[in-house]
Amino acid sequence: MKRLILCLVAVAMAVGSMSAQPTAVKNAAKGVFSLTTFRADGSLLDTSHGIFVSETGEAVSNLKPFIGAARAVVVDQKGRQLEVSRMLGVNELYDVAHFRVDGKTTAVPLSPGRMEKGSKVWLVGYHNKSPEIVETTVKEMEPFMEQYAYYIFGMNAPDNAVACPFVNEQGEAIGLMQVSTTTFDTHATDVRYICSLTVNGLSVTDANLRKIGIPTALPDDETQAQLALMMAGQSGDSLKYDAAITDFMARFPQRVDGYEARARWQMMRGDLAAADAVMQQALSRVEAKDDAHYQYGKLIYDGVLQLAAPSETWTLDKAQQEIVAAIELQDMPAYHQMLGQILFAKGNYQEACDIFTKQHAAQAPNGELLYQAARCRQMMGADPMDVIAQLNQAISETDTLRMQETAPYFLLRAEMYEQADSFRQAVFDYTRYEILMQGRVGAPFYYVREQAEVKGRLYQQALTDIARAAILAPDEPLYFAEMASLQLRVNMVEQAIKAAERCIELDDGYSDGFLLLGVAQARSGQKEAGLANLQKAKELGNEQAEALIEKYSR
Repeated sequence: MKRLILCLVAVAMAVGSMSAQPTAVKNAAKGVFSLTTFRADGSLLDTSHGIFVSETGEAVSNLKPFIGAARAVVVDQKGRQLEVSRMLGVNELYDVAHFRVDGKTTAVPLSPGRMEKGSKVWLVGYHNKSPEIVETTVKEMEPFMEQYAYYIFGMNAPDNAVACPFVNEQGEAIGLMQVSTTTFDTHATDVRYICSLTVNGLSVTDANLRKIGIPTALPDDETQAQLALMMAGQSGDSLKYDAAITDFMARFPQRVDGYEARARWQMMRGDLAAADAVMQQALSRVEAKDDAHYQYGKLIYDGVLQLAAPSETWTLDKAQQEIVAAIELQDMPAYHQMLGQILFAKGNYQEACDIFTKQHAAQAPNGELLYQAARCRQMMGADPMDVIAQLNQAISETDTLRMQETAPYFLLRAEMYEQADSFRQAVFDYTRYEILMQGRVGAPFYYVREQAEVKGRLYQQALTDIARAAILAPDEPLYFAEMASLQLRVNMVEQAIKAAERCIELDDGYSDGFLLLGVAQARSGQKEAGLANLQKAKELGNEQAEALIEKYSR
């Protein structure tokens, strides 16, 4: 009986509390919503609540439901379902998220300051007909970051009220409800702090935002937005990159960056007509027409070099035309350098060399221009030692803090040393290239260096490199044939037999494989088997086989 009386008293107190609620507190319920998040496969991930903080779709809630979400929707007090379109900022420590939905919204006003200990507040729940409103007091107020507050309330957390707002007597939101993991108290983080969460140019690398499939908004600052666009392009997330491009073009229609990003993405997917249409838009809309022409020409140049089948209209001549148009509008060194690269690609090596040389005279020191000029001279058949001298200067003109940029300089110099029969010097430069590339080289590199090592009589190093090539490309018969040839050279006959057999396993029409196997078998005493394989090499058209058959038939 006593327990029943206590329950009746509690109900009476709650009813009294409800009747005493200020009108402004009741009106705050209009800005509360339910939140539902979904995984990429469309299945339900989590549910929560939150409030709108502007009439243009800005909203806040807790972060947890968004982690792992590919999509999210909110339902307001009128029953309207609105899509979450952009994340505006998150904080894992306080478990809060700031985001935007598509559509006009009814905002809950924000308290301009902190509520002190003992202040009366109301927790406003979500319900499309009769939201539950519970009165309580601030048990503790812990200030942080000078202007914000973290609140503790001496009440048990109501069911289904996570991320619902606490409001003051004026109906102004002070914080979003959070359940304590260590006590029976209820907590809340200052709404003003959640609204202050923003993104910057590097937000795409934020660990929590990376776990959320919903695109991140662009920063308001143009420079930060440019950085965010670039980082989104490197993220590998096509959905977020597409959103970043769309946002940039809408926010900064006078800048070429968004158009170029859209066109390049379309170009990489082979849709050159769409890419061309976007760049035509850029030419008509952006303020810096010279930059638009430059980006257009560079895009065409990249497309011609990278795509297997560029369109009839996307040619190096068209790229050159756009760069010349850019130069006529603004005489910029980068435009001349691009023109030189286009001329090089067209095979106009002398013209390209003249441009790079002239630009270097105006910009020295500039190792990149000397390197480009050296490439031209290489293609024109200049004396290897003259090209080497120019590359030496290019390397010396590069700042020591940017030595990684000289990797292609060392690679070209290695090739020139080979042409000059300085094979050991070539090997040194190939190794410098490998170091500068931090080991990011493939099987062809190790094969090329092995060839130089063989010519320089560095056989042990050559054996190691051809083995690396074979490990990196285990299905390439050439590397096993080269391995067998080198092993025969250093009298590793049994190993040569195995390498040649592997070569034939990979390609039973590879005549060199049968030739090398035949020689290795003959040298190991398996004369009959060796001659049979040499005969097979002859039948496959190997011109060396006949002389070797005669040699091992005696």
